[in-house]
Amino acid sequence: MSADDIIHQSTRLRIMAVLNRLERREALEFTRLKAMIETTDGNLGAHLDTLAKAGYVEIEKLFVGRRPQTRVKATTVGRRAFRGHIAFLRKIIDQAQATQRRK
Repeated sequence: MSADDIIHQSTRLRIMAVLNRLERREALEFTRLKAMIETTDGNLGAHLDTLAKAGYVEIEKLFVGRRPQTRVKATTVGRRAFRGHIAFLRKIIDQAQATQRRK
């Protein structure tokens, strides 16, 4: 088990954490995601592009009325990668705690 270099970056980790709290087919609107992870449009867009290229998220652009809307959801591959990365982080934490207990 190893770190996922794509998810490991802190903004992308926060994005994936938020998206993984949603139901499998549920998507989150771009502006709501931006507010939740407290970033700018450009920063979020760049990180979403990286996640999309890796196949971790799907980005859907549509119109609601006459207004454009971008929606994002985690893919099955992305959810699996996130779970693997979290397991990697838990292992590090567990090892650190075991070391502390031995002292």
